[in-house]
Amino acid sequence: MPEFTYLAINSEGKQVKGTMEGLTRDDVIRELMGQNLKPREVALATEGKAVRGLFKQKVKTDQLVLFTRQLSTMVSAGVPLMRSLTTLESQAENPTMKQAIREIVKDVQGGSQLADALGKHPDIFSDIYVNMIRAGEAAGIVDDILKRLAAQVEKSASMKKQIKGAMTYPAVLLSLTVVAFFGLMFFVIPTIGDVLTGLGGELPPLTQGMLDMSGFMVSYWYIVIGSIAALIFGIRAYLKTAAGRRKFHTLILKAPVAGMLTTKIAVASFTRTFSALIGSGVSVVEALRVTGRSLGNDLFREEVERASQEVVNGKQLSQALEGSKLFPSIVPQMLAIGEETGQTDTVLVKVAEFYEEEVDTAIASMSSLLEPIMIVIMGGAVGLIAAAVMGPIASMGQNVS
Repeated sequence: MPEFTYLAINSEGKQVKGTMEGLTRDDVIRELMGQNLKPREVALATEGKAVRGLFKQKVKTDQLVLFTRQLSTMVSAGVPLMRSLTTLESQAENPTMKQAIREIVKDVQGGSQLADALGKHPDIFSDIYVNMIRAGEAAGIVDDILKRLAAQVEKSASMKKQIKGAMTYPAVLLSLTVVAFFGLMFFVIPTIGDVLTGLGGELPPLTQGMLDMSGFMVSYWYIVIGSIAALIFGIRAYLKTAAGRRKFHTLILKAPVAGMLTTKIAVASFTRTFSALIGSGVSVVEALRVTGRSLGNDLFREEVERASQEVVNGKQLSQALEGSKLFPSIVPQMLAIGEETGQTDTVLVKVAEFYEEEVDTAIASMSSLLEPIMIVIMGGAVGLIAAAVMGPIASMGQNVS
């Protein structure tokens, strides 16, 4: 008999977890209700382990786009929502996505709005996604909203892939440099050091310093590795705090190349996301709230929250962003045109497209700049070690001749 895991509420209002055998999920629910328990979650034990376990499979962006486009196509063709979701559940290959759709189907069958059901899975469906669906349900245009969402998700994914692709090569070179450095320090330098000290004579300061560093790393490797691990852990822990994250975001914006790129990415993301939300019927204040949280930079989020408060106080958004130190002047100017013509979403799409092209150019330039810099750093590190090793050998050769 199949085994089910369950989460229920007892008569005292406390959560109760456990497992129960039953022929079907409905049998387990009836059994729990017979025990004066209110079921909240009931799933096959194997499904629960596959989805909620340590090896929970992440839903990729292209899988979310595929789900959104398929759902949009089916709803637009007149297929009932429940049947569309059930069909997509049967076709889903990702176990996490399959389980999420199954739970969404149950929630919608129980009377929940689609947006509310999606909102229970924040790891898959973002605030932007849920709010646009909610606005689409209110206006009766869910199929159109799904098309907008698919385009929105694809655009965001494309930008992330470009950034990741631009950073891959420098990251590989940096990793190779670090591996080469530690490899030389632990295995090569000690052997060469024994040869050089065996020949006698005073070693140059650079060579002696390199040998001392290598000797310390070999003798106290646990301190070196522990210190590096502690440093990495400390930095990550600090960056998870509000103060650390804000400090890091401030430094990023002040950096010569990274600051310019971050600003363009944030502006492109703001204009496209805000445009999609208000074009779907979401209120300006709610759209600002959701958009601000999606920008990925605390300073931009605070700036959007400040503008949102001024909009609540009666200002136009263009006026609230005018004179902003973070947003370029083109943003409030185009917003003013959109507010005057009643086509804010259309105008902002143009701004988004402009800045997305700027981001493409900036990423290409940054990639071209980083590659030679990383090669120089890698060559310099290896060259420094080579100079420290070869210097004494060359000096001895001159003395012999």
